[in-house]
Amino acid sequence: MPLTTLYGFWRSTAAWRVRIALHLKKLPHETILLSLPAGDQNSEAYMAVNPQGLVPFLRHEEVGVGQSLAIIEYLDELYPDPLLLPGTALDRAKARAMAQLIACDIHPLNNLRVQKYLKAEFSLDQSRVDVWARHWIEPGFQALEAQIDPQTDYLMGNCVTLPDLCLVPQLYNARRVSTDLTRYPGLLAIEARLADIPAFSASHPDLQPDAVPV
Repeated sequence: MPLTTLYGFWRSTAAWRVRIALHLKKLPHETILLSLPAGDQNSEAYMAVNPQGLVPFLRHEEVGVGQSLAIIEYLDELYPDPLLLPGTALDRAKARAMAQLIACDIHPLNNLRVQKYLKAEFSLDQSRVDVWARHWIEPGFQALEAQIDPQTDYLMGNCVTLPDLCLVPQLYNARRVSTDLTRYPGLLAIEARLADIPAFSASHPDLQPDAVPV
């Protein structure tokens, strides 16, 4: 098995998505921990690894891949058991669309660097930053809720797929900013089923070696 290294931070929801994929596929890997609040991602050493200065970043043999969804699809093509983008071309397009709804439309607007900018440039306190985050989370969750088939266990049928890896971390983020999740019973039911899968529980931020008690 080629050496696989994941650069991440315990509370990065993007890194969490990749941890879930690695656990689902039972891929041995080492983790290099960066403190995003301390600015480790901006260090000269890390910028030499990933010029974008973000996590996660995957080193696999002699190649490197950034961006969580790209990393997961890369792993899915190399190690297709279990396959996270199964089915027809339309099925895969729908799965990608759901995943991107979270990873592109919700998450970037409430991640750490955006929150820091809001505080530094607009003097928003944490309560107002939380309002900002909820403003973008809630319509995204509403759209996801509307797409759920109540006859299936997960977002895209009865097997775990790419959008499920995005959903659980984003629900975690939503709770951190006091989002009212009672309006999304379908998402919560899926989350409860996913919580019983070892790959999801083992990759939880609170269980990572760099986790900080809050």
